[in-house]
Amino acid sequence: MKVVLLERVENLGAIGDVVTVKDGFARNFLLPREKALRATSKNLEKFELDRAAIEARNDRNKADAQKIADKIDGQSYVMIRQAGETGQLYGSVAGRDVAEAIRAEGGKVERSQVVLNTAIKTLGVHEVLVRLHAEVSATVKINIARSADEAERQAKGEDVIASQFSDEREAAEQAAQDLIEGGAGQQEGLGFEA
Repeated sequence: MKVVLLERVENLGAIGDVVTVKDGFARNFLLPREKALRATSKNLEKFELDRAAIEARNDRNKADAQKIADKIDGQSYVMIRQAGETGQLYGSVAGRDVAEAIRAEGGKVERSQVVLNTAIKTLGVHEVLVRLHAEVSATVKINIARSADEAERQAKGEDVIASQFSDEREAAEQAAQDLIEGGAGQQEGLGFEA
């Protein structure tokens, strides 16, 4: 299906471009969201008459998106989640969760604007792209931890899972050393005679 774009669409074209897309993409995405019109002669004439207004509307939307991007770009958001000892989450963090975390801090972000190819399933600090407009995006850091203390340590750059394992290894080595020094089972004065 041929359509004329009413706004810039990534990997497709800019305002006013007449492009050929699959019918389903046009019917289910471009047309309902008013990103395009069918490329009929009547619609092309209408577009040319309204072109200045459409471009002005797009510029306003872009400016609004830029204000939001300036506010949230580079910000860090903490999410407390339950996870196993290896850092695997019991569940996952999806785009909806990221959008809710940003909105809780006063940002105006919709779930559909969060770009996550796959859900986040591990503890740590993850960078997430937020596309606010076809030409405006921001990157936020999502700090996923089991506690506020752990989130603070992760924010400073510490790998809490690795340090947890090193702490456990040191404790095991200390316990083994205590057994060796104590002569495991060779305590004096227990009253055993040979």
